[in-house]
Amino acid sequence: MTENKNMNFNDLEQWLNERRVTEVECLVPDLTGVARGKILPRAKFTEDRGMRLPQAIVAMGVTGEFPESGPYYDVIDPTDKDMQLRPDPSSVRIVPWATDPTAQVIHDCFDHEGKLVPFAPRSVLRRVLDLYAAEGLQPIVAPELEFYLTARNTDPNTLLRAPVGRSGRAETSRQAYSIDAVNEFDPLFEEIYDYSDKMELNVDTLIHEVGAGQMEINFFHNKPLGLADEVFFFKRTVREAALRHDMYATFMAKPIAGEPGSAMHVHQSLVDVESGKNVFSNEDGTPSEAFMHYIGGLQRYIPAAMVLVAPYVNSYRRLSRNTAAPINIEWGYDNRTVGIRSPISSPAARRVENRVIGADANPYVAMAMTLACGYLGLKNKIKPKPEMRGDAYLSPYALPRSLGEALDWLRKETDLHEVLGKEFVTVYSEIKELEFDEFMKVISPWEREHLLLHV
Repeated sequence: MTENKNMNFNDLEQWLNERRVTEVECLVPDLTGVARGKILPRAKFTEDRGMRLPQAIVAMGVTGEFPESGPYYDVIDPTDKDMQLRPDPSSVRIVPWATDPTAQVIHDCFDHEGKLVPFAPRSVLRRVLDLYAAEGLQPIVAPELEFYLTARNTDPNTLLRAPVGRSGRAETSRQAYSIDAVNEFDPLFEEIYDYSDKMELNVDTLIHEVGAGQMEINFFHNKPLGLADEVFFFKRTVREAALRHDMYATFMAKPIAGEPGSAMHVHQSLVDVESGKNVFSNEDGTPSEAFMHYIGGLQRYIPAAMVLVAPYVNSYRRLSRNTAAPINIEWGYDNRTVGIRSPISSPAARRVENRVIGADANPYVAMAMTLACGYLGLKNKIKPKPEMRGDAYLSPYALPRSLGEALDWLRKETDLHEVLGKEFVTVYSEIKELEFDEFMKVISPWEREHLLLHV
């Protein structure tokens, strides 16, 4: 089920009837990407056709906290008003692990005047897509999502380790693209593919990535909103399947010291709605001005937008030299050391891959971010830097190195505020400031080891 299927509420009711659904999980993704909402009996869902939740439910930190004061409450009503959440019928999926027939439906957030709540993640992506639609363009994306499997870990003070596979041993060396290493977890991946099939998720290739216990799943290309929904559902599905096989699945950007981080690479191209052609290629097959301007926009605005796709203090541990993660926004053809890569392809399939985004990013915010940067490049006709033909790790850092620095950069880049919405940028920034303040209250083992008796 994708956004291509133009379902209405009557179609949704028929879909639920055909599957004898008795319960409906009414979901809304918050800023973190957590599924919030309510579980309703089928009759109640049909009667209400939506639900109400407080505004702040989609605008809380990863710790569940809210700011006590400040600009946050210039956007979020301090009286804790409700939003009206309406189901998007095209997002409906079965919950394959539920005992009784259960559906899950993603909802959009509206205010009392019937307008989309501007700080909800799905609203932000819709806003950016509307800008493209006004230009007669349809973005097409294809995410590649990395994650780690780990042994169960119930103590936050204990280091994560790779899980034990069918051989009875845990991985201790790197097994990039190893088929046998993937087969160690055959029962888990068979269940993930079975769940994905029942949910009609368009998952493609599964590979073993570089890290011990690190995997990657690729999605078929499609429209951004539907694919953001699929990533949202997939993360939930993988975590559930892993728990059923006595292990964890984590999308942390850097869960294990000494191992590579996890990314969400997003391939993107633009189709002219009228002609159906890829605007990144000229008629003779050469790269178009739109292709170059799009790259120029990514280079110009990604550094300021980093906090949207590197949303936690942990995110910046991933972005270091020679670790399969970019440290700058150089661009190049078939070059995996750069932040912006153009894979080898036919003119019709010419695309740009944003390699900066972390697996910990909210998929709606991540796609809104990269499309917003490209949009500004098109509108302002920004020319990119010359192609990087060598090792981009030899070039200087060009991205913020910490959450605090990234927040400063976003606050100063008003062009992004206009495209993403000032309300969203305000709420997001205030929440990330709160999380950063919370983290700074924690004393790390490194500090105790090196500072306790030496300074």
